Amino acid sequence: MLKIKNLEAAYGQVRVLKRISLHVNQGEIVCLIGANGAGKTTLLSSISGLLRPISGEIIFNDEQIASQQAYKIVALGCSLVPEGRQVFASMTVKENLILGAYVQYKKDKKSLAEIDAVYDLFPVLQERAEQLAGTLSGGEQQMLAMGRALMAKPELIMLDEPSTGLAPLIVKNIFKIIQRMRASGATVLLVEQNAKAALKIADRGYVIETGKIILQGPADDLLNNRDVQRAYLGRAL
Repeated sequence: MLKIKNLEAAYGQVRVLKRISLHVNQGEIVCLIGANGAGKTTLLSSISGLLRPISGEIIFNDEQIASQQAYKIVALGCSLVPEGRQVFASMTVKENLILGAYVQYKKDKKSLAEIDAVYDLFPVLQERAEQLAGTLSGGEQQMLAMGRALMAKPELIMLDEPSTGLAPLIVKNIFKIIQRMRASGATVLLVEQNAKAALKIADRGYVIETGKIILQGPADDLLNNRDVQRAYLGRAL
């Protein structure tokens, strides 16, 4: 579904991604782990059209998207749940969700029916539908950000650090929901510092360090890799 080849990206004169190559197959959960500043968010920004790469290829469903505008990439079926949630605080939960359907609504005028599927996945959002998003708890805002992305009916959903700042019990619930999203037909690219939790639900994983992929493989193999354990899991066998 997604193929990235020799991708390079920079902020000004600072090159962040250095010939990154990876792929995501339809129906997979693929996680990307690495330390702060390794280039994880930059990679998602490049895929989603928020940052124009210097060079390389980003191919989504056989279409080159490296030079596409962000809203066109959403329309093709690729949505991002940004780091820090970034909900519209002064708008209601329902209004946030409706905005997520904007691209689809322009096509068929019927995509607001998707809100029922989002409410099925996140019942708390239906309970809080008329509440201002800024008054939600951190976990509820994360669910809202995920639900908003799902309103665009994406084939691929990218999540950037969904567990940041959340209590352990909420984090556990968020990861269960990610599994349910995959079960409902979505493909997931997950960027996450909680490497253990991410690898436990992923099919495959990549380890990024200073803008380069240094390890890749089945999630179980990475969980049992001594270097990964030492660097990202806080232990080594």
